[in-house]
Amino acid sequence: MFCFQCEQTTNCKGCKGSSGVCGKSAITSDAQDRLTGALISLAMSGSDDYDLFIDGLFSTVTNVNFSAEKVNAITKRAGASSYDMSRIWNADEDIRSLKSLILFGLRGMSAYAYHARILGYRDDDVDEFFVRGMSAIGRDDYGMNELLPLVLETGRVNLKCMALLDKANTESYGVPSPVKVSRRVDKGPFIVITGHDLKDLEELLRQTQGKGINVYTHGEMLPAHSYPEPRKYSHLKGNFGSAWQNQQKEFDGIPGALLFTTNCLMPPKESYIDRVFTCGLVEFDGVTHIEGRDFSPVIAKAIELGGYENDIPGGTLTTGFGHGAVMNVAGKIIEAVKSGAIRHFFLVGGCDGARGERNYYRDFVMKSPNDTVILTLACGKFRFNDLDLGEICGIPRLLDMGQCNDAYSAIQVAIALSEAFNCTVNDLPLSLVLSWYEQKAVCILLTLLSLGIKNIRLGPTLPAFISPNVLKYLAENFGIKPITTPEKDLRDILGK
Repeated sequence: MFCFQCEQTTNCKGCKGSSGVCGKSAITSDAQDRLTGALISLAMSGSDDYDLFIDGLFSTVTNVNFSAEKVNAITKRAGASSYDMSRIWNADEDIRSLKSLILFGLRGMSAYAYHARILGYRDDDVDEFFVRGMSAIGRDDYGMNELLPLVLETGRVNLKCMALLDKANTESYGVPSPVKVSRRVDKGPFIVITGHDLKDLEELLRQTQGKGINVYTHGEMLPAHSYPEPRKYSHLKGNFGSAWQNQQKEFDGIPGALLFTTNCLMPPKESYIDRVFTCGLVEFDGVTHIEGRDFSPVIAKAIELGGYENDIPGGTLTTGFGHGAVMNVAGKIIEAVKSGAIRHFFLVGGCDGARGERNYYRDFVMKSPNDTVILTLACGKFRFNDLDLGEICGIPRLLDMGQCNDAYSAIQVAIALSEAFNCTVNDLPLSLVLSWYEQKAVCILLTLLSLGIKNIRLGPTLPAFISPNVLKYLAENFGIKPITTPEKDLRDILGK
């Protein structure tokens, strides 16, 4: 196997051998390469089977599908012809770097398109770009001049895709609003749902209603509590645990059923694999897969296990500051900036992961001055969302804007503020300090670059698939730089 698409790849160079750091076997990794090659061949033939491109690309995102058998089943849908992926991995490093940016960006975008599609929303330009982008990856006659514009176009199309998903979510579940979410676990039967999928949560809540089973979110499902429709279910009790990479510790032997949706998942340990269920494109060998969102096996397992005998106490977390909620207090924010009460905004968001270097983000937030506001989204917030940072003029200093799927909210807020102050986003007192792990973070980064946003700090390490020349281009044209230390970065940003 060879895989370098995630941040935790071996030695920041690439996973080889029998398995990857994520737990994906070499057999599954090779199957995913064959699937990707089949999609490239299909795209070069001019196919318009957009559902296959979305399903296939999403199945190759880190921590989604760990079953070679299921990946091979998707490959069969694409036909026998398969582009040889070694033509990319063994290409000139700059060509490999740019094609990887496009490929991983498309994989990330497929996640957003998938979530929108299952709610009945799609966009012709987004669908067609999957084919055009994959076809370009397969062309041996494309050099830097052809690939660089496609990298930025991937970002532009992803913005349209994120807008589509924002529309799908808000029209289906209402506009998010701030809410305090309990971390207490009540005694009795319960189900924990992890991943990202709001449709799966909606169906689970509907099917468990009146059955004496409580439902708890985990990881990136936390922001689901901010939507009006899920909140109508009284048995949606709160949030269990923290970010995705802690699943093997937090799920170890718990007396409840576990539903794994979409991505950001860890291979189950033997101590709880019997109570894990997957749905959608998620697959693990030896785990019961739910078809057609019939969650009766999950419900039966929760009742069988019985839950905790006593309540497990816990505090609260606050979420729900999407662009609708933030723009409702835009006047107060603008006045606070004009008066000097708010000196600077930091968007400290992105993926969480296992590297100890990610403690940088908690330290950065803790050391940020009291006249600054922290915007956050995605699971990276679990590094610091337990902190009480207080308020400025009645505005919380820490504003959780939602899932990584909600990055559109942060972009909309930045654009609205730039219009209010009659300046560009780059002229705002706003700095982006981002953490990345997988391909959805890649496509968000490309979107920010396509908007011309500069001086982004990225960590905890830089992507292994970006070559020195491509990194130099990004640094010279967009000011991308690696994080250093919280103290130094804060001094450099704030000018002290």
